[in-house]
Amino acid sequence: MTNILLQAQQGGGGMMMLLMMVAIFAIMYFFMIRPQQKQQKAIRNFQNQLAEGMEVVVGSGIYGTVKSVDIAKGTVDVKIAKDVVITVAKGAVFQNMASIPAQK
Repeated sequence: MTNILLQAQQGGGGMMMLLMMVAIFAIMYFFMIRPQQKQQKAIRNFQNQLAEGMEVVVGSGIYGTVKSVDIAKGTVDVKIAKDVVITVAKGAVFQNMASIPAQK
């Protein structure tokens, strides 16, 4: 009789462990994976809306103004100083300078 009770208790523990694993995965999804996916989608939308004259920040931390966008090549020409224009991959442009808070 006690063997049957012990086996029933052990079976319930396995189900509880499975429930805990599902709960941990759900928590990780809603607090880590989902927000990161939203952020990546926002960056992609921003990169697709790049236009001449926008002030941007390149992934390496270079600030500049978009001079032209070549959709076929996937590149952006960014003016970083007077008479200095660099060509970067469209995916390297991450932020609009207007979205960066001003520092004192």
